[in-house]
Amino acid sequence: MKILMLIAGIALVLTTTCYAAGGDDVLGVWNNGEKDAKIEIVKCGDKYCGKIVSLKTPNYPEGSKDGVPGTPKLDHNNPDPKLRKNPVIGLEIVKGFAYAGDGKWVDGKVYDPKNGKTYSGKMTLISPNQLNLRGFIGISLLGRTTTWTR
Repeated sequence: MKILMLIAGIALVLTTTCYAAGGDDVLGVWNNGEKDAKIEIVKCGDKYCGKIVSLKTPNYPEGSKDGVPGTPKLDHNNPDPKLRKNPVIGLEIVKGFAYAGDGKWVDGKVYDPKNGKTYSGKMTLISPNQLNLRGFIGISLLGRTTTWTR
């Protein structure tokens, strides 16, 4: 019994240390924390970026005060008035992340279309199917972390 537990423990250590072997492990489609959007992370040169590829509710619902019901949701909170007519689907919300090793990406920017603000960001792959995304102002202590899932 003890040998079985030892083997299981070794297997767990090996799998948790091997899943973040390289920067490209973050590539793919992720559900945001609220599970109302899917974001595809891709390589942008030697950095990593991501855009919204689908929304749970892609159009404004009946009775919406944010837009015309039945039409695609727009980036209406963008601080740049010229960009407020851009659709949310296709919007780049993660950009400029550099792989720092050990399952971490740093020095990026995160745009939140719900409030129109851009934050400094870092990402940590906590398992092959879970990614912590932290947006912050100034220092990492002043921020919020959300967990994305594949």
